[in-house]
This record gives sequence, C-alpha cells and structure tokens, in this order.
Amino acid sequence: MTRVKRGVVKMKRRRNLLRKMKGGRFAIGSKERATRQALLAAARHSFQHRKKKKGDFRRLWNIQIGAAVRPLGLSYSRFVHALAERGVALNRKVLAQMAQDNPERFAQLVKTITSETTQQKA
Repeated sequence: MTRVKRGVVKMKRRRNLLRKMKGGRFAIGSKERATRQALLAAARHSFQHRKKKKGDFRRLWNIQIGAAVRPLGLSYSRFVHALAERGVALNRKVLAQMAQDNPERFAQLVKTITSETTQQKA
C-alpha cells in the first residue's frame, strides 16, 4: 500500500479551525483542541438561543400590545380574550406592528372589537 502524507490536509484543517476563532483569548485562539471545544460550545449556545429568541419576541409583542391597549381603556388579557371571542385571526406580531406603525387603525380595531363584545353581552 502506498504511503499517504497528511501534513498539508492537517494544516489546512487546523488553519481553518483557528481562523474561526481569530481573536480568541488565551488558548482558544491558538490551540487546536481548545478551539474545537469552544466552537462546539458556541454552536450549542447559538442553537439554544435561536429557539429562545422566539419566546423573547413573543413576550416583547405582548408588552407592546398591552402598552397600546392600556390608554384605550382595556387590559392586554381582556383585549386578547375579546379577539378570541370574535375569531380575529391576527397574531401578536401583526398586532404589535399595527399598534406601533398605525395607531389610528389599531384604535379602530380595538373599538370595533370592544363594541361588538359589549353588544353580545347585552
């Protein structure tokens, strides 16, 4: 069997690995094993935080909707309950954007939702 020398491939792999952690402190920026461990940890954290980001945005939208509905005489929970009763299929992201970018239309939506809900109770 012929002899295979891997020096070029090994150095290329090491160089690419170290390039990803350029500027890392202590051993992370210069030693292959520490770099590989740091990159694995970073990948794990980034995966977890991509999942967590969705919940963070949902909480932000809830706060924005609550802040927009409060001056109109409603609480967030009552507003969402009224939306569910009326069968309005707008998600929280769209509602938050509407409250921020188009407050007149949002106020009109809140008014129609609350007036229809009060009419149903009477």
